Amino acid sequence: MSERENIKIVIIDDHQLFREGVKRILAMEKTFDILAEGSDGDTALDLVREHQPDVVLMDINMPNVNGVEATKSLVEKFPEVKVLILSIHDDETYVTHVLKTGADGYLLKEMDTDALIEAVKVVADGGAYIHPKVTHNLINEYRRLANDDKEEAEVGFREVEYRRPLHLLTRRECEVLQLMTDGKSNRAIGETLYISEKTVKNHVSNILQKMNMNDRTQAVVDAIKNGWVKVN
Repeated sequence: MSERENIKIVIIDDHQLFREGVKRILAMEKTFDILAEGSDGDTALDLVREHQPDVVLMDINMPNVNGVEATKSLVEKFPEVKVLILSIHDDETYVTHVLKTGADGYLLKEMDTDALIEAVKVVADGGAYIHPKVTHNLINEYRRLANDDKEEAEVGFREVEYRRPLHLLTRRECEVLQLMTDGKSNRAIGETLYISEKTVKNHVSNILQKMNMNDRTQAVVDAIKNGWVKVN
């Protein structure tokens, strides 16, 4: 997508007050165009067909056709449209199931303003965005499954010696990477390290660039595989 093109958005959520809140947040970003909104999965296909958005913000729990079914249909009929899931569920098995339908991102409804705006931009540009808390849960589940298999554990995550990637990242970037692994948002990382959220964003951007990763989820998984971070 060209940097000069606005990102066209459709919102699907059955709670009007939540929709209004999301719209107000997105309206703060001048490069976002909110084209339409719907209250259930039934209307999602019609709205996408009519407005041809770049990104659909999709709630999970809705009457009639739920978000999972609607997402599956959208991905099959409009593969160029990106779907960003909005949900209250952080259970890793639930998240995995939803992502398998073809969704490009997963946000918890407890997200902050910056996370929502960042997520829309990331998925619109072809990346994937998963809420930090969900990422942490997915990683823990991966480790649990790996530890159940003794043979895999001998060559997998458990036996990788922990070492900071000081050959690649600065000490501060290593600290930020560890806190990303802990599932902390940019704001929480800033509060932990006593630095501004803007500085955290710069560190995250530098980390992704140096690791040659498209998003923070990929960076965290790769860091765990290399033994660069600890997963408690």
